[in-house]
Amino acid sequence: MQTRPAYDYWLLDLDGTLVDTEWTYVRETFDRVEDRLGVTFSDRQAEVLWHGLGGDRDDSLRAWGYDPETFWPVFDEIDDATARAEATYLYDDASFVAALDGPVGLVTHCPAPITDVVLDRLDVRDWFDVVLPCDEETGFKPDPEPLHLARADLGVDAAAHGVYAGDGTSDVDAAANAGLDSIHVERHDPDRRGVCVLGDHRVESFHDLAGSPSGSD
Repeated sequence: MQTRPAYDYWLLDLDGTLVDTEWTYVRETFDRVEDRLGVTFSDRQAEVLWHGLGGDRDDSLRAWGYDPETFWPVFDEIDDATARAEATYLYDDASFVAALDGPVGLVTHCPAPITDVVLDRLDVRDWFDVVLPCDEETGFKPDPEPLHLARADLGVDAAAHGVYAGDGTSDVDAAANAGLDSIHVERHDPDRRGVCVLGDHRVESFHDLAGSPSGSD
């Protein structure tokens, strides 16, 4: 067990880090994408794309012979905010966020309409001082710009000591690119992920970060 590190502010990812989605919704979503595009995704491919297990999702799509520019508009149209929120649950260790001292921001690739419904349904919106869903304007991780924008919205000093916590390679890379520490929470068997994610802190659960909410010993 690691002592919870002390930071002036925290930024966190959402999907796969604090929440996840029931498999039945994931599979049904890909079934509908298949019907629309006339293609087939195995359970493994659906899992890889949903969780970003193989790294960059567009690279995975191209490796399987699919065009990302064709896939994503259809996927985003089918991915229903209300249905997804109803299938979304909190990880049991996510509640540590509510006890954090100092500014806390959420930076997520989850689209804004879905993020809003999920946060409200799970009643966790008040955990965060800033919520920033990435889009074409903000850029996408591992681009550090979304983290820079969230930090600016939090009003923290550029010299403040911050961290970004997430479950994927893009989260760890975004933190490094933004000059922040990273916490990688591994929600999947590394063999199924297929890559090794090297954050400044590596845990299987946020419960593994012991100590007071402020991070002091």
